[in-house]
Amino acid sequence: MDLKRLFFIIPLAVLAYLMVIQWNQDYHGQQQPTDTPAFSEQSSDAAPSEQGLDAPDSSAERASQPDDQAMADSGSGAGQQDNSSLISVATDVLQVRIDPRGGDIVYAALPQHKQQLHGDRPFVLLSDDQRRSYIARSGLQLGDHAGRIRFNAERQSYTLGDDQQNLTVDLHGSINGVDVIKRFTFDRNSYAVKVSYLLDNGSQSPVSARFIGQLARDGSPDPTSGAGVGMHSYLGAAFSTPEDHYRKVDFDDIRNGNFANQDARGGWVAMIQHYFTTAWVPGGDQQNLYYTDTDSRDRNVAAFAGPTRDIAPGNSGELSATLYMGPKVQERLEAVAPNLNLTVDFGWLWFLASPLFWLLKHIHALIGNWGWSIILLTCLVKAALFPLSAKAYKSMARMRKLGPEMKRIKEQHGDDRQKMSQEMMKFYQQEKINPLGGCLPMVIQMPVFIALYWMLMESVELRHAPFILWIHDLSAQDPYFILPIIMGLSMFAQQLLNPTPPDPTQAKIMKMLPIIFTFFFLWFPAGLVLYWITNNCLSIAQQYFVTRRIERTMDARGSEKGSGS
Repeated sequence: MDLKRLFFIIPLAVLAYLMVIQWNQDYHGQQQPTDTPAFSEQSSDAAPSEQGLDAPDSSAERASQPDDQAMADSGSGAGQQDNSSLISVATDVLQVRIDPRGGDIVYAALPQHKQQLHGDRPFVLLSDDQRRSYIARSGLQLGDHAGRIRFNAERQSYTLGDDQQNLTVDLHGSINGVDVIKRFTFDRNSYAVKVSYLLDNGSQSPVSARFIGQLARDGSPDPTSGAGVGMHSYLGAAFSTPEDHYRKVDFDDIRNGNFANQDARGGWVAMIQHYFTTAWVPGGDQQNLYYTDTDSRDRNVAAFAGPTRDIAPGNSGELSATLYMGPKVQERLEAVAPNLNLTVDFGWLWFLASPLFWLLKHIHALIGNWGWSIILLTCLVKAALFPLSAKAYKSMARMRKLGPEMKRIKEQHGDDRQKMSQEMMKFYQQEKINPLGGCLPMVIQMPVFIALYWMLMESVELRHAPFILWIHDLSAQDPYFILPIIMGLSMFAQQLLNPTPPDPTQAKIMKMLPIIFTFFFLWFPAGLVLYWITNNCLSIAQQYFVTRRIERTMDARGSEKGSGS
């Protein structure tokens, strides 16, 4: 294959690869259900009946939610309305509203993460309004009781005090002689909430109890995916078991019934979006049933059901699970459950992206600015890959220097392609040129740079992180398109150092590449564009010095040959 043509294909292939990954919502693929251990004797192989956790059939059955500004202004994260009995809870990192009908969390906002840059409204993760329905439900399958428990609370509003490390919210109810306390335990600086059922069987017969946790979400778009055109991270459900640490189940799979009920000891279930996640983590090392469904409001449901426990008359028992509602910060996720940090989805090159992110965090700990940290990380990566880059640039420099002679051979034997190929191979051998010498090292480096790309796109740490001057958010596009234009200019400068394709049409297309890339990068997050600019500038510097050195060496050899003749 013509080396020039190969140089043309490689950047186009890389661009197409990145664009397909971004724009293809199904990039995660589908997996077939795997066999799992049998459920315990006290558990059922079938998914629990939806009756026990049925959501209201219409918004009229649940009072409308206060808007974001009302929540921010109130300070408590709650708003009382005429037809509403929602219970509000406010901590330093969470603002939550609980529906006493069943004790579901129907609203969760994160005051330390703003809805918009320079805004006052907290980011709303869970909500149930006309724009979006996304809630965390939990229920108790108690004997043959098929309805939701109507709870009562001592107050309508709870706030974690400055001198408190945790806050307990108890909801009281009673079913068929069984007293039920649904307890929410909030800890300071924690997005994980412990949800417990405390049961006191005052009846004359034993009862069986089972904890059910569900995450119900409609098909509305990801509110954090609008950072740029085509910038769409995974949106859907995920499950984790000891046999399958991280399995994605998208909304199409849920609706098509492609996820088989799965029994597993431990594990978790989550709903994932860009930067944030919600997850149910069952308590203890217990056997659980994981399943998916659609509810009466046509929402996608990812859920678990714990084992059934029997409580004798006069005895008490406790069932619990942990609910995480917050950003995809790996340290926090790891502290909640094993493998929950995998919801920070670095794609199929996670084994490269994870150490790169570890290095980026440590650089940021020293510098304190994510933009400069990206620049320094790119420099370190380029330094580590310099031997491969130097080999590629040496081959390109030799090809560029010998370009006129190669062009002469093609013109001389243009009508006889077989003869031309023979002469070109003879020329390569004579000059000790490897036609693929400049391409293979570049191809080997591609996985590293693709891993860097996905690592930067998935890191919530870059959300609303400033850089310098006009760049106030590295996760958003450059408002003035300055960085994409600089990136395009750097690509153009890099092209000047590459061998010129002999085909005029191919040469014109190559000249269009910087314009094409610039157009795509106009809407890319600034952090990603900053990475590409840094990488291009370092490549230009490396290629320039390697090219000059090779050309001087070849000129000196040519002079020696001329003197000898």
